[in-house]
Amino acid sequence: MWFVACCALMSGADSEPAQPTPSTAVIVVVGEPGEAQYAEMFANWADRWKEATAKGESSFTCIGLTSADLAKQEDREILRETLAALAKEPPETLWVVLIGHGTFDGKKAKFNLRGADITATELAERLAPLSCRTAIINCASASGPFVSELAQANRVVLAATQSGYEQNFARFGGYLSQAIGDAAGDLDKDGQTSLLEAWLAAAQQTQEYYDSDARLATEHSLLDDNGDDNGDGKGTPADWFRGIHLIKRSKDATLPDGTFANQFILVPGEDALVLSAEQREQRDALERQLAELRQQKGELAEGEYLNRLEAILLPLAKIYQSMEQPK
Repeated sequence: MWFVACCALMSGADSEPAQPTPSTAVIVVVGEPGEAQYAEMFANWADRWKEATAKGESSFTCIGLTSADLAKQEDREILRETLAALAKEPPETLWVVLIGHGTFDGKKAKFNLRGADITATELAERLAPLSCRTAIINCASASGPFVSELAQANRVVLAATQSGYEQNFARFGGYLSQAIGDAAGDLDKDGQTSLLEAWLAAAQQTQEYYDSDARLATEHSLLDDNGDDNGDGKGTPADWFRGIHLIKRSKDATLPDGTFANQFILVPGEDALVLSAEQREQRDALERQLAELRQQKGELAEGEYLNRLEAILLPLAKIYQSMEQPK
């Protein structure tokens, strides 16, 4: 009701001229496959990311598929140079997707590359100079420790497993590569599939694979996108969600996981392209404020809650109204 009322109040709003889609860079890193069957599988997953990136008219870089002289330059060094170059001229949004196998020795988690591997700690160091909003997606086995190592503000971190001890081959990455460009994953019906929605779809499909024939599940994906790593060394599992909303509360009343990931769109819908870059930034900030306010509802008096709600919904309604103006 509040949202409808706000839309009515803003019926005369004018839209700003549409601007180009904000710059987005996607880096897909394909690790050492080990066996021919995995080499083909990982290449297919990378191709799906390339196709989705092309639909969104973003830049795409793939490391690890072309033939290479590892004696001259290993894939780890290529990744380092690629990230260093982006730090000089950062995009608005960066996606780093790791496809392959991982290992964990009880202390260090690694993503297996051709040549020397890269640890979660080193990847965090390489990403540190980049201030742009970033999604790091580790589709490998034993990837859970990457969440705690990489989680911070302005980042989404996904891992295929909940710990370093889930070391069997992870299938999650295949399902995610399908979901990221699939409109069928659009849970909130806004005409586009977000990273959150793709992750939820992939996590569900992964679980369904293990449920069939009563297999023992050896991977449980995690997400962190509020920078707190859930406060206990873990991210948030997919079964904490119903639709795109959390059904369990975090330890405090801060922004819940999922809100920021739902604002990462690789293939934007037509309505999103109507908004200017400034409007998109304002909308995203207001939606995060709204999610945080909902977390605080139980601690606020009704009047205070409604006043804060109105202060968020009025400007948000104006932005939504501009999307409905004739193009």
